[in-house]
Amino acid sequence: MSQSTGTGGGIAGQSESDREQMDRHGGVHDLAPGDEPASGEEVASGVRGYLVGLALAAALTVASFVTANGSFVWGPAIPAAIVVLAVAQMGVHLVFFIHITTSPDNVNNVLALAFGVLICILVIGGSLWIMYNLNTNMLPMQMPGMPGGTGN
Repeated sequence: MSQSTGTGGGIAGQSESDREQMDRHGGVHDLAPGDEPASGEEVASGVRGYLVGLALAAALTVASFVTANGSFVWGPAIPAAIVVLAVAQMGVHLVFFIHITTSPDNVNNVLALAFGVLICILVIGGSLWIMYNLNTNMLPMQMPGMPGGTGN
């Protein structure tokens, strides 16, 4: 299939901005996010963001182990403290590694994440509900050889 060219030297139907974009990206038209050519400063900024995320994630992981094994937190409050640290860990991962932000171009990402969370809640909640009902409605089982059993 041959491509016809217009007066601007590009492919027919292309706008000037499309041609400029192709020129900037070495003639490549379709680029995925993150595939754009980056300068040294942009790369350093990206690496710095990942390193900050890594440091925060490592600090939260260490804090979870210290909370579980140390005596810094009142005993009955340990599960609540670990849940708080886990939620903070999820937030660090979402912001620093998955790059979920509040910008308008992330609406689809946030909706996909919310849908995934909804599905997980439905599957886990439904499984717990089914197991609870099975436990409540099943007759007690007597094992042979156990006290109260009919064996031996």
